[in-house]
Amino acid sequence: MFVTKSGRAGACIIHGPAAACDATATARCFPRTEWSAPMNGALRVGDRERTATRLIRSAARASYDPDQEIDWEAAFEEKAPFLPPERVSLYGTALWERMTEDQRIELSKHEFASQTAVGIWLELSLMHLFLRKIYHQDPRTAHARFALTEVGDETRHSVMFARLLGKMGTPQYGIPPIVHHGGRVFKAVGGGPSMWAIFLIGEEVFDRVQRASMDDERVQPLVRAVNRIHVVEESRHVRYAREELVRSMRGLGRAAMARHRLLAAVIGTAIVEFMIDPKVYRCVGLSPDAGRKAAAANPHFLETRHWLGEKIMPFLAETGIVAGPGTALWRHSGLIR
Repeated sequence: MFVTKSGRAGACIIHGPAAACDATATARCFPRTEWSAPMNGALRVGDRERTATRLIRSAARASYDPDQEIDWEAAFEEKAPFLPPERVSLYGTALWERMTEDQRIELSKHEFASQTAVGIWLELSLMHLFLRKIYHQDPRTAHARFALTEVGDETRHSVMFARLLGKMGTPQYGIPPIVHHGGRVFKAVGGGPSMWAIFLIGEEVFDRVQRASMDDERVQPLVRAVNRIHVVEESRHVRYAREELVRSMRGLGRAAMARHRLLAAVIGTAIVEFMIDPKVYRCVGLSPDAGRKAAAANPHFLETRHWLGEKIMPFLAETGIVAGPGTALWRHSGLIR
């Protein structure tokens, strides 16, 4: 069950307090974003304006105000993790077996905080890129109007996740300074296929964790409620980005293709590599280096890495953006084998 301002545990933030969020209701509220094109090298997309118009209508039907939908006064449950335990980086290790249940919950809390901080960084970066893209478009088009709608969604999401982090009281986690400052360069000059591929990696990797969490009754109700709002609104962003990636790949020359493939690999894998700030391991008495090494050698964690990419990597490979020298980076990250 999750938390809403109605005060009724299990009330559905989409269908109202009277609707139970069983498996059927969850599927109806939060449909999985699937790619409809045949996976045979013939990726096809619809008319850009028609797609944007449908997504604008979707946004009008299914946009949510976290201040109204979530009961921010609700306390965290003492014995509930912040992630499904099997998705915590040290799950299954000897270190995990020696931890108390409280320590396991605490580690899940800090890893979730780190992932959330990286998610906010990514959303802020994407808003920069989107606004720069819209700057050159006719604002009367449905395509530009949906892009503006998406920026509005991302703004709400960043505020929502920042509020959750404040309530959790964890330290400030995030990406290394060199990556943070390097992101400034990409925000200033990035675009085209690599931008869309990076967007999709960020959105769909986090979506995998959030869908698993929102459907898991072991996880903190407040975390599940936040994830539910994010998942339903991001599904339309993913549809938009998938079509734009296919369009932007058309007519690329060999040099441009190689550049975008490498950029997508470098930045896309960095997102995954830095989802967990090694400083999180201090919360259970481990040094950052010891925790990082234990996670890197953990078969369960390596399997989670592959699981994160199971939905998006086949699509990216189909478009041709995963190829060339960057393939080694994708493989090293664990997203592909």
